Amino acid sequence: MKNTEEEFEDIEKIVDSKEHGKRMKQWTKIKGENAWTMFKVIAEFVDSFETMNKIGPCISIFGSARTKPDHPYYQMAVDVAKRMVEEGYGVITGGGPGIMEAGNKGAHDSQGISVGLNIDLPFEQSHNAYIHPSYNLDHRYFFIRKVMFVKYAQAFVVLPGGFGTMDELFEVLTLIQTKKITKVPVILMGSEFWGGMKDWIKNVMLEQAHNISPDDMDLIPVVDTPEEVATIINNFYDKEDSSLSHNFEL
Repeated sequence: MKNTEEEFEDIEKIVDSKEHGKRMKQWTKIKGENAWTMFKVIAEFVDSFETMNKIGPCISIFGSARTKPDHPYYQMAVDVAKRMVEEGYGVITGGGPGIMEAGNKGAHDSQGISVGLNIDLPFEQSHNAYIHPSYNLDHRYFFIRKVMFVKYAQAFVVLPGGFGTMDELFEVLTLIQTKKITKVPVILMGSEFWGGMKDWIKNVMLEQAHNISPDDMDLIPVVDTPEEVATIINNFYDKEDSSLSHNFEL
């Protein structure tokens, strides 16, 4: 069996080879600090775990950063966050404006745990004013932020949003579908917004292309009220085989 050094030598020979009629493309520039990035990643994971491990069961709320306070979806997020606090859960959001701010506001106004997982972005505001100071985390890396969203959430409530919201929604669904995390409720709020997408998933993705299983449709209930959200979550955890625990262990 070849050792690591021999394997790297073989790779270099392939890259340098002209047997295919042309030289393989190579990086224009390799940054010397790339090897040190892992230490930044580890440090960010450690800081995040140390904070999040102190927090009890939470509900992650996803949605657009562009939603204004006078929009009905903003108030919907405030109301569902308040209801989650009434049910005994903390609330986790992305820490920014829009739906995220609304979720934190609902938790804050109900004197519940209000967590913000902020991300360094060049075009987005800093954290909103409704996050508990002890639970305000800043992230450099999207993938670490996503781990925190997923690991500590007992359910996901997804309000209308853009590409970022879709990314978060379908990553969670993929992790559940592939059994990489514990199955927990994923609830879409706003039937006017989500109805067309769910129809497309059923009619095209499922029935025409057969790219998902019929049972996968049960993973994405669509509702319009905080009461419906609470009912789905409570019914899920009323089952004897369901318990409140981290979604996965590293």
